[in-house]
Amino acid sequence: MQLLLLHLDDALELQPDFVRACTLAGACHHVDKLSGKAIRLWSRQNMLAELGRDIARSLPPRSKGPQLAFMGSGDFHHVTALLLDAALERRPASTTLVHFDNHPDWVNFEGGMHCGSWVNSALSNPYIERVVTVGVCSHDLRNPERRGANLSWLRQGKLELYPYEHPPSRVKADYGNGPSYHQDGGALHWNSISEIGEDNFIDRILSRIGTEAVYVTIDKDVLAADDAVTNWDQGRMRLPYLLALISEIGSRHRIIGADVIGDYSVPNYAGGIMTRLLKQAEIFIDQPRLRQAADAVRNINSAANHALLEVLAETMG
Repeated sequence: MQLLLLHLDDALELQPDFVRACTLAGACHHVDKLSGKAIRLWSRQNMLAELGRDIARSLPPRSKGPQLAFMGSGDFHHVTALLLDAALERRPASTTLVHFDNHPDWVNFEGGMHCGSWVNSALSNPYIERVVTVGVCSHDLRNPERRGANLSWLRQGKLELYPYEHPPSRVKADYGNGPSYHQDGGALHWNSISEIGEDNFIDRILSRIGTEAVYVTIDKDVLAADDAVTNWDQGRMRLPYLLALISEIGSRHRIIGADVIGDYSVPNYAGGIMTRLLKQAEIFIDQPRLRQAADAVRNINSAANHALLEVLAETMG
């Protein structure tokens, strides 16, 4: 396993114990805060492509094993699309993407890629058989079409979404029924983890992974506030349950790559004045204000990262 710390902001630097543990474990560090400021929240495709090339150049030559990346704020979740494509270039195989997140990241976004739109890019990769999104509790599932959701993936069976808990979602079109939902009139009724039961859901998710190869992406905003501090609103999953799910998946499937995001950092943007204003306006509307002391933020996030590193390193070999 190749461990990568991707420093696009200062989130990981604020956790020196975790960074030191990763360095001792042989982690590569790729520091590019200038690009981080430019691509944070959303980016043009050419800038993301250049970042992908820079990351590849920072890794040891002929590195073919699975890669585990930690990369700061959830504002960078669209970087997962780069890491996923690279993993599938190294190990081409039919693959299931397991996506832990409090947000579905399925919106249509023109002219680039948003941290809330990258699932569309993942599903366009011919090696991705299915995306299974787990743990959503956010308002993104309320009237999702009005929020720009690309629900066609549900109808095609390429995307399954299992909220931790969520009321039915009002929709206009006919999406039929699927493994993770059924439609009754103008509403999608989700098969949530809370209704299935946590123990039963472990069997459910394993039954929905039809490939040997799996890529795992974890946005820690899927976790309850006691287990992570992020830039976004957070879900209700507890860390021990997330670790159990990862362990069960890894014991039955070959994890070809994984990444972890969701560490809080102060938003900082580069680009033209209009771009910066638009991004600042978006986070003012969508992101809650941080109300915790810096020491508490560091301790909570570092503890979660240590635990995730331990279980992912064990399952990825």
